Amino acid sequence: MNISYNWLKDLIDLDLSPDETAKALTRVGLAVEGVHPQGDDFVLDIDLTSNRPDCLSHRGVARELGVSLDRELKLAPVETELPMPAVLAGETVQILDPDLCHRFTARIIRGVKIGPSPQWLVDRLEAIGERSINNVADITNYVMHELGQPMHAFDHDKLAEKRIVVRRAKDGEKITSLDEAEHELNSSMVVVCDAERPQGIGGIIGGWDSRITDDTTNVLLEVAYFDRSSVRQTGRKLGITTEAGYRFERGADVDNIKRASDRATQLICELAGGEKGEFIDIYPKHVEKPTVHSADISAATKRLTGLDVKADECDRILHRLGIEKVSDREYSSPTWRHDIAIEEDLVEEVARHFGFENIATELPPAFGAGEYLRDEERMRRVRQTLAGLGFSEAMSYSFIDETNDGKFALAAQASGETSFVSLKHAVIEGSTRMRPTIIPGLLDALRLNMNFQRRNLKLYEIGKAFIGFGDGQLPSEPRLFTFALTGSERHSSIASDQRGLDFYDAKAVVEALAEELAIPIPEFRSSIAKHLTPGRSADVYICGHFAGTVGRLSDGLAAEHKFRRDVFVGELLLDVLLAFEQVPSVYQPLPRFPGVSRDVTFSVGRDMEYMRIAAAAVSLDESFQGVELVGTYQKDDQRTVTIRLNYRRDDRTLTEDEVQVVHDSVLANVKETLGLSPQA
Repeated sequence: MNISYNWLKDLIDLDLSPDETAKALTRVGLAVEGVHPQGDDFVLDIDLTSNRPDCLSHRGVARELGVSLDRELKLAPVETELPMPAVLAGETVQILDPDLCHRFTARIIRGVKIGPSPQWLVDRLEAIGERSINNVADITNYVMHELGQPMHAFDHDKLAEKRIVVRRAKDGEKITSLDEAEHELNSSMVVVCDAERPQGIGGIIGGWDSRITDDTTNVLLEVAYFDRSSVRQTGRKLGITTEAGYRFERGADVDNIKRASDRATQLICELAGGEKGEFIDIYPKHVEKPTVHSADISAATKRLTGLDVKADECDRILHRLGIEKVSDREYSSPTWRHDIAIEEDLVEEVARHFGFENIATELPPAFGAGEYLRDEERMRRVRQTLAGLGFSEAMSYSFIDETNDGKFALAAQASGETSFVSLKHAVIEGSTRMRPTIIPGLLDALRLNMNFQRRNLKLYEIGKAFIGFGDGQLPSEPRLFTFALTGSERHSSIASDQRGLDFYDAKAVVEALAEELAIPIPEFRSSIAKHLTPGRSADVYICGHFAGTVGRLSDGLAAEHKFRRDVFVGELLLDVLLAFEQVPSVYQPLPRFPGVSRDVTFSVGRDMEYMRIAAAAVSLDESFQGVELVGTYQKDDQRTVTIRLNYRRDDRTLTEDEVQVVHDSVLANVKETLGLSPQA
């Protein structure tokens, strides 16, 4: 941002040299990168952050100096008047989409004589890098750089029916802009039209057909306020960058519109011989000044920065910045400051003008310094375990495309939250959702690796999901452990693929994780998660608490990502897993006496789960050592499950009769609970 030193002197009593002015601005956070001579003037090159659009003008920079010097701004006097009554104004200006254009003013100036600008105006514009065009165009640029409000002048006689209509563009509608480039528009963009066609792209650039020429005698001066996000998206889609768009997308001052219009009108009448006509002000969507609560700004400044600033000095600084104290506990933020919302913002304003250099150097308290964070040691062991299983850690974006909505069963929504967290301003085009699940990011990583001919993949990610509650509440950020695997197991010294990975490999990852975290053994129940394949997926429970899902990716999602092999994914609620206390390790000597195992096969229906059979196959006898799955077999509608029952005692060898008694009791429990009898 280029700022003229002489121009600043017109706006404030400035007795600092250009270099001293640069130091004063840098001290309060407006970093001046250089001071360059320009004729009898000096230009200050200021590096502004995107949250300070109020300083994209000479008045905004002068306001900052006014705080440091404790001086009032010198604003040029302007003649003001009441706008045309709304009933009559609607015949000249209409806003059909107030969500995209919150306020629009139009001033008719008649009898204008277009010509070159006076030398002082040319010099002012050239000093800050603007070229002179003609007196009317130069005045609109001059006022924009003076007050920070973009504006545009139309040839009033070239507007069909001499009307203005602000609306959404129609898909496929075209306009030729002032730079003589043709642009195709769509319905997401706002255009300023006459009665027939677009004459300007709202907040960005005017149209060629209604431009000011040497033959122009009547001018319609537009000064408006357009939606920030709309201007930003339109500029990116059309590839247009302008000074007006730069200011609108960062946030203009809606209360500055009338003064800017009056100032430009006054200059046009003085320098171009115009005569003021009708003034129209359409304001359908009022912008309220935000209120910031602070019970004691002096105490808050002391608490947050260590600076001892008296309450009167705090109020003086804030008053000079336009932040007014409206009660003992409330401050009203001006409409030109879009970055003032909470008490900490007020403290920052006080601290930067009181002087960041006055903040003392002090070491923070060392409570807990050098200690592991909670669960850090357990997570370190988990990562080591996964590395031992052949997994690589992935890191994906926290925002995803909204096309993923509804495709995945969200583990983090088990507690009932259902809304998505959306971004107003997407960092990547189309990626407007904060991820409610990590699975889409891992699937993209799998596809990328497969495109590089990597077929055997094991990836995992530990990160946060974002689940909204609605009603203006802050979203929850549950931690998730998500993994994906596909391909085959390969021997390190054999080139050909070995066994293909399957559901049991994915299930084993969950079990290994539980074992490493030393938590109770997980239970697997049949799942109907929409992103998984029925019959080859499971919900994970630990001590009756839902902990996530695991299974084969559904055919639809596999086809969408062009996966030619089975992909298995799992997503677990890490906070649920870590909430369980670690089960202490119990060591016991190896058994001295041999055990007995008996395999039993049951004929079952398709909906019978092994876990139900295992839960039913129990005995209170101390010789019963548990049950294992041997395998399943299915042909047509016939399905069998074979389990292995193990028996052993620690003090002696069991006899056949003793084993048979306990074995019969286990089978009786299965029959009583599930109605299953072993095959002969």
